[in-house]
Amino acid sequence: MASKKTSIDQGLIKDLANLLTETDLSEIEVEQDDFRVRLSRATTAAPVQVHAPVMHAAAPLAAAPVAASADAAPAPVAGNVPSPMVGTAYHSPAPGADPFIKIGDSVKEGDTVMIVEAMKTMNQIASPKSGKVTAILVEDGQPVEFGEQLLMIE
Repeated sequence: MASKKTSIDQGLIKDLANLLTETDLSEIEVEQDDFRVRLSRATTAAPVQVHAPVMHAAAPLAAAPVAASADAAPAPVAGNVPSPMVGTAYHSPAPGADPFIKIGDSVKEGDTVMIVEAMKTMNQIASPKSGKVTAILVEDGQPVEFGEQLLMIE
């Protein structure tokens, strides 16, 4: 039986590296058939510990060599709503629809305040507490990093 040797598409690697730089992401992974490639780069920002639910389960992946332990992560600042994942933040449930929240709105704990799309899955971001929205820190359709502050609630 002959073994099948797969050559790595260096053009794909370069394109993914450029995409990391252009979108300011810290990690990207692509999987197609039997081929899977994951690129990551070191970041200077410390990760933030997040206790928000993720709406989908994913297969566990090997930890990236630049990942810090969760024990070393600082606690989130009171009033901040961080992104629980890398993805794209959206202010409304659909293009052209009214946004979930506006500055000055009152929200209750558990209300949907934003959506972060990750791997073609729309993940609703729930308000961690009741209060008044004092700032929205990301633009609609903006790529966000894990732990990046999305909005402020006081």
